[in-house]
Amino acid sequence: MKCPLPGTGMSCGSRAGVEQLSKVPALTTGERIRLLREAKGLTRPVLSGLVGRKSDWLKNIENGRRRLNSLPMLVRLARALDVKDLSELTGDDTPASISAWDIEVHHAVPAIRDAMRDVSFLSTIPTIEPPIPPEDLQQRVHRLWLLWHSSPQQRTDVGTALPALIRQAHASIRAHHGVERRRAQAATGDLYRLVQRLLAHICEPELHALAVERGRAMSENADTPLSLALAAWSSSVSLCASGHFDDAARLADAGAELLAPLLDQKPGVEVVGTLGSLYLEAAAAHGLAGREGDAFRYLDAAELTAKRLPRGTWHRQSGFEQTNVEIFGIIVNGCLHRTGEAIAHAGKLAPSSVPSVVRRSRLLLEVAQAHANRREPADAVRYLTSATDVSTEAVGLIPWARELAVELADAVPGTQRQEATKLAARLKAVH
Repeated sequence: MKCPLPGTGMSCGSRAGVEQLSKVPALTTGERIRLLREAKGLTRPVLSGLVGRKSDWLKNIENGRRRLNSLPMLVRLARALDVKDLSELTGDDTPASISAWDIEVHHAVPAIRDAMRDVSFLSTIPTIEPPIPPEDLQQRVHRLWLLWHSSPQQRTDVGTALPALIRQAHASIRAHHGVERRRAQAATGDLYRLVQRLLAHICEPELHALAVERGRAMSENADTPLSLALAAWSSSVSLCASGHFDDAARLADAGAELLAPLLDQKPGVEVVGTLGSLYLEAAAAHGLAGREGDAFRYLDAAELTAKRLPRGTWHRQSGFEQTNVEIFGIIVNGCLHRTGEAIAHAGKLAPSSVPSVVRRSRLLLEVAQAHANRREPADAVRYLTSATDVSTEAVGLIPWARELAVELADAVPGTQRQEATKLAARLKAVH
């Protein structure tokens, strides 16, 4: 099929067409992105998901209705498209290899990467330290999950402890057999789900994918409905983030089906919380895919599930409880371009009522995005500042949040621009 871009004379699916791209100076950056995306067989939702943005944003870039002025975003798009030189996207005559931007986003990543790479081999070498019993391992993982939700510097605080615990977890698995080994594998699956959350947005995609895969594999070996359902939840989160909305929704459904037999046995917080988080992920996937009816159906199911939790309790991995349902209600309304409903929804929820610091900052961030979508930059800056005050790391390490800050600094009136510019610089400095 011929490429719909005028004047190229190239087939979108041909390698020769891609190689000739830099020789077509008439193309805009958006048109070049579109041509490369189609040559790789990527849909807009998939590519936009890979760089942490929404499909409409990419559509506007490709169609020339929105300018791409952000160098970090240009680098992320180049990496997602497997482009080695930015000139292939910009059309500039001067080469600009993206290797110049190969730096760590967060200082915790190298040690975690090293631990993940060497555990399969080093765990076979005897050590003088006795292996951790599976029950003790599970408690250590649980404590780190609680730290993740309670610390304003969650990646720094949790990231410091992860490398040693990753090694100890693999050593525990090898030291035990039978039921005890499966318990150690279940705990290690929970550990890798935490690694997955921490690495999101701050490492190379391959390392993040390895964490997702290890969490799933550990849960498969543990072979319990709860561990498998948790793996379905975390895998669904990853699929949704990368634009695979249909697969994410199907996997969330599969996880919920695994828990169905347990619901008539007085399920505890772990089972109910996992079920609720699966419903929320399905709601988000359907919302991102534009399926309003399905999205709100799963939100309703999540709300009913939240009412089954004992008062004052919440799920330690996903943070699921009633306010989490409300936050996803804002996200889903935003995905469906129901901006007014998203803002009205947020007005019913006091940030102080959200027990998780990570979720609290996300609530305020989503409200900031909603006001930005409604062309209310002053309100957007106010909420983005509040989100950053709750947790600078939780906001500053999300690519689209940093982009939002830069856009708001250009959009607010002159009297407020200094505050918005300082906020953008504050988020840019997070590492």
